[in-house]
Amino acid sequence: MSHHDVVVIGIGLAGLTAATRLAESGARVLVLAKGVGATHLSPCTIDVLGYAPERVDRPAEALSRLGEGHPYSLVGAEAIGAALDWFKARVPGYSGGLDANLLMPTAVGALKPTAAVPESMAAGDMGATPGEVLVVGFRALKDFHAHLLADNLRRAGIAARAAVLDLAPEGRVDVNSLGFARAFDDPGFRATVAAQVGVGNIDRVAFPAVLGIADAHGAWADMQERLGLPVFEVPTLPPSVPGMRVFAVLRDALRRAGGKVILNAVVVAGEREGARLTAVRARIGLREQAYGADHVVLASGGFASGGVSLDSYWQAHEVALGLPVSGVPEGERFVPDYFEDQPMARAGIAVDRELRPAELENVSVVGATLAGAAPWREKSGDGISLSTGHRAAELILGASRPVAEAAQ
Repeated sequence: MSHHDVVVIGIGLAGLTAATRLAESGARVLVLAKGVGATHLSPCTIDVLGYAPERVDRPAEALSRLGEGHPYSLVGAEAIGAALDWFKARVPGYSGGLDANLLMPTAVGALKPTAAVPESMAAGDMGATPGEVLVVGFRALKDFHAHLLADNLRRAGIAARAAVLDLAPEGRVDVNSLGFARAFDDPGFRATVAAQVGVGNIDRVAFPAVLGIADAHGAWADMQERLGLPVFEVPTLPPSVPGMRVFAVLRDALRRAGGKVILNAVVVAGEREGARLTAVRARIGLREQAYGADHVVLASGGFASGGVSLDSYWQAHEVALGLPVSGVPEGERFVPDYFEDQPMARAGIAVDRELRPAELENVSVVGATLAGAAPWREKSGDGISLSTGHRAAELILGASRPVAEAAQ
């Protein structure tokens, strides 16, 4: 049985953050994941806190008003800020912070408060940058509707109009966001797009978030130069190209630091001695194998990613390690109105201020697996994943003197 300082279960933003931070400090880290994680679905704008319940303009001030059981209350504002600084130092081009939220358009033109965005989206802050917007879409990209976005911007009092181009990579009739992103890596395709965009009397240009995947900075900067105007990306429906970019940066940083990743690994149980897990068992294909660890970080997600499940008897289960699920209401679990506060929304694994679940001293729970938050309503999902993943790594490093000393 192989042995590691830390085994991380899950490779979404929370798992990648914890694993990369630990590996950078000299820990022997293994990541076990059944897939690539939620980064490929998330726009990877770092939404720390958008609503509480009214719209939040200054996250740093609003964090102190959250309830005692919220993940942010466990880690504290200082740790949230440190995690955001760490992320911005690792992933090039992100701007923003806890002092003030940016107001960014979604794929349908709704305005969403978010704390930090990549450079390719920064010019889309509707709370700070005046001027008329041209929204450019592509007829072959069915997951982005330029006229709908522009219409909703106008309803919000922002001057906007739309243009839809009949361009598609390799002439294909139907292509997703990733297909367009690969096309935008080609200077020839960018030149063709720029030639067909009639900017006219426009102040900035919005594109779906497909401006390159191999060299996103180069593609975005080239489009700005060709059009002579600020250009910004707007997230599309999944697959998320910005999320793929973040995943690639953090995965590569993890590997450079010596961390290992095994995909298609489904963790099925933990091996326990007293108050500690000594190993986790994972199924890879038809084979099951144990991986020894001094510490385990559970970052497998919540209901949306299958880290927590609800069976036919309405019993909630944490599927990897069998941890008890807290916050499941005894009465009504869901309400008919989709946009209302759902009673099940805050269910998850309850932890102490060291992010440890009951009776296990060497397990940290992070990200969407945690109880106490309603990320969809709060617009706090990536903020919780980033801050708890980073905080768990800091706590493990503080508790593991040999690992911490090896990094010095």
